[in-house]
Amino acid sequence: MNPRIERRVVVVDEGERSRVIADGPSSEVITDPARPGFCSALLWVTDSSPVRLKDVREALGHGQSSLLPPPGGSLCRVVTFPPEKGYLGQVSAAQVQAYFDRAGAPAVSTYGAGAPHPYMQKSRTLDFCFVIEGRITLVLDTEEVHLEAGDIVVQRGTNHAWSNRGDARCVMVFSAHDAFV
Repeated sequence: MNPRIERRVVVVDEGERSRVIADGPSSEVITDPARPGFCSALLWVTDSSPVRLKDVREALGHGQSSLLPPPGGSLCRVVTFPPEKGYLGQVSAAQVQAYFDRAGAPAVSTYGAGAPHPYMQKSRTLDFCFVIEGRITLVLDTEEVHLEAGDIVVQRGTNHAWSNRGDARCVMVFSAHDAFV
């Protein structure tokens, strides 16, 4: 099972005629050595909203490796969560922080002694989270929500983590949008 996105097709309209400008895998992928099998592939980034459809400058491979969208923008990622029983309880605070540092979002980690999961995080974003394969648990400060393929979470800047307690990978799509409080 390859966690990479095998194909991303980007289509534009130029001169009232549609055409493909990109066809292939995402070249911007974040992994986490502490979680073998974890993979987060960036599909698209916008730098403002609403998006100008005739301008493709936010498009392809511009080095955006962050989990967070740019100010006023959005991003879309596909994330593969491996079963966590192989690493949970063995991951250190330094490993968690190293992941968030590599992911370009060092300040979103809320790792702490009383945290219900080591990968707890909180960002100033509105996220639409789609479970497309497998099962996962949304871990919150006060409760947990068990999710499976077909379920959607609207995450509004809350402290949370994603916990794959099963035996198979879980694949999710995230559409993250910059927000304010």
